[in-house]
Amino acid sequence: MIPIYEADRLEDLPLFDRGPQAEADVGAAVDAVLEAVRTRGDEALREYTRRFDGADLTSFEVTEAEMEAAWDSVDEDFRETLRQAAANIRRFHEAQVHRDFCLTDRPGVVLGQRYTPIEKVGVCVPGSPVAFPSTILMNVIPAKIAGVREIVVVTPPDENGAISGSALAAAKIAGADRVFKLGGAQAVAALAYGTETVPRVDKIVGPGGVFVAAAKRKVFGQVAIDMIAGPSEILVVADGKSDPAWAAADLLSQAEHDTHAAAVLVTDSRLLAEAVQREIETQLADLPRRDIARKSLEANGKILVTKDLAAAVEAANRIAPEHLELCVDDPFALLPLVKNAGSVFLGRHTPEALGDYFAGPNHTLPTSGTARFSSPLSVDDFVKKTQFIYYTREALTDAAPRIADFAEREGLHGHARSALSRMEEKGE
Repeated sequence: MIPIYEADRLEDLPLFDRGPQAEADVGAAVDAVLEAVRTRGDEALREYTRRFDGADLTSFEVTEAEMEAAWDSVDEDFRETLRQAAANIRRFHEAQVHRDFCLTDRPGVVLGQRYTPIEKVGVCVPGSPVAFPSTILMNVIPAKIAGVREIVVVTPPDENGAISGSALAAAKIAGADRVFKLGGAQAVAALAYGTETVPRVDKIVGPGGVFVAAAKRKVFGQVAIDMIAGPSEILVVADGKSDPAWAAADLLSQAEHDTHAAAVLVTDSRLLAEAVQREIETQLADLPRRDIARKSLEANGKILVTKDLAAAVEAANRIAPEHLELCVDDPFALLPLVKNAGSVFLGRHTPEALGDYFAGPNHTLPTSGTARFSSPLSVDDFVKKTQFIYYTREALTDAAPRIADFAEREGLHGHARSALSRMEEKGE
């Protein structure tokens, strides 16, 4: 049963350990996979796909015929759901696009910044229980809006060497350029180093288990990565007027992800806390993934009772959750108090699942308390900023003595000489 704590002193509360969840030998195993794929390419990929996915593949890339067959296999109602979700995601992320700027307000000086897309991006999509269509939409669409030239999706196949039709339909709607039947650390390695058939990319994004997370961490520097995703989290701030059945359902929506997921309720009502505690037990009875959810709640679940809602938000800021629900009468009054959260869900009719699939804001969010300093996946993750500077001779002549003085004070005499030498030029 999920425990209840009186939150008189937040610093004394047992919260949860959200450090990397990995066995001691994960690092060594990932090192071996990375080296094998780096040196043996497709041959190693075939071996690992047989071993880990049970599929014996001669070719990893999804063909156009497979894409068309998958599209035809998906019912029109779900296609329409994908279309609407994709439209919502595009609308939100198009508002994130930055514009180049140029400053010309000083005589002889031009300063500016340009945004250019990353050339190639790899998107990792978990394959358990099936490849997630929502992850494909959330990662591919922002990259497409940013102008990425080639977007490569990797997701593990089933034992028959196939990827679910719904996932491939999502890839088609989102605009993925290529899809490969690859998962795990070997997929990360293929994207980071390239093989005979898998292109090397410049950045790898997307979630995964401990092996994918470890692999992304190890190839960082060879390629860029978005973040190291930890177990899923939800924190629900609810007042005494909240429906305990709704709060329980929202907590279970994250607890069912895996046994390391964290679900926390923070409320100013002891009565609600106890009602939610009972309701969770009731709803667990017929939840298909109840064994996973129960273990998650027993290990990481918490109900905190605070003196008031302001203290509840203070607790949320200390935890810095991936998902934060504000189930109160006036959530917009509490929103300015929120400092640390990946995504905030406002009001009683905005469950976290709405953000997972349909609303439009991204569902790839900072976990493990990293919302203290990082942000959701966005168009920004798929562009680079390049600055540019132009000075006329007259403008440089005016600035050069100060540049030289600055450089000399840092002991960099060549820098000073570089600036001062231009003052002797006879023309531009």
